[in-house]
Amino acid sequence: MKPAPFDYFLATSTDEAIQFLSGEEGEAIILAGGQTLMPLLSMRLARPDRVIDINEISDLSGIEEIGNEVIIKACTRQFMALESSLVAMRLPLLRKGLSFVGHLQTRNRGTVGGSIAHADPAAEIPLVALAMDAELELQSVHGIRRLRMEEFVVGPLMTVREPDELLVSVRFPFSSQRVSAGTSFQEVSERHGDFAIVAVAAQLIFDNEVCSSAAIAFGGVDDKPIRIPELEAILTGQAITEEIFTDVREVIFDTISPGSDQHATAAYRRRVAGELAIRAIVEAACEARGGRL
Repeated sequence: MKPAPFDYFLATSTDEAIQFLSGEEGEAIILAGGQTLMPLLSMRLARPDRVIDINEISDLSGIEEIGNEVIIKACTRQFMALESSLVAMRLPLLRKGLSFVGHLQTRNRGTVGGSIAHADPAAEIPLVALAMDAELELQSVHGIRRLRMEEFVVGPLMTVREPDELLVSVRFPFSSQRVSAGTSFQEVSERHGDFAIVAVAAQLIFDNEVCSSAAIAFGGVDDKPIRIPELEAILTGQAITEEIFTDVREVIFDTISPGSDQHATAAYRRRVAGELAIRAIVEAACEARGGRL
């Protein structure tokens, strides 16, 4: 099957792309990596009036450190972020999550911003962005709007992005001070590179023996990536010992409401979420404390 007819626009600047988004009536879709869009067009599951190609916009690609943030431009290829020494040094959790994204061929085309804008509830990059309290920059003819990741996704493949807005960058915060921090990304999927059945991203900070800050995000267990404040509260202010793992499992079991599908039952997802969370907590704690739990 071939795509339904549409008008194609090749934008050469961010301003031009935004003008194309706001200039005419009808639905406009952004083409970045195209890993999701092209199959949808071919199967006529997407029937836009206009396709706006942003691949030639140089200022929408790149990674830079400004202050206490690493800013990744929306059209940065996933393989570039995975291989970036800056990401490895400042954003180790993102690097770990990126290693689970697709395959070499798809990472060569797929973009960081495209994954976030697509908002698949089982995707790795939105999950890491949520765990790290990333901030998104959306630009329109009316200016720039900033949103935290937790505000951006409202449901499966649904975000608060307005039709005339373009996601231009993702801002990941990091601590410039020397802290004892550890990260972990855990995932269960049918095959490596497939979307996660369940995934967990964790980032822990320690003050001596005590966990002073905990961020743990779950993917594949709800209609969007989620964090569980009650779980993070259990870990914060405590030494990480095996005694708290029972409480961890109970909070996760009581809080999440996964669905069943052809890949896994709700009961399986709930059980796996608890086990992956404990693995992530242990790995992050050991990393932060030099191999000791």
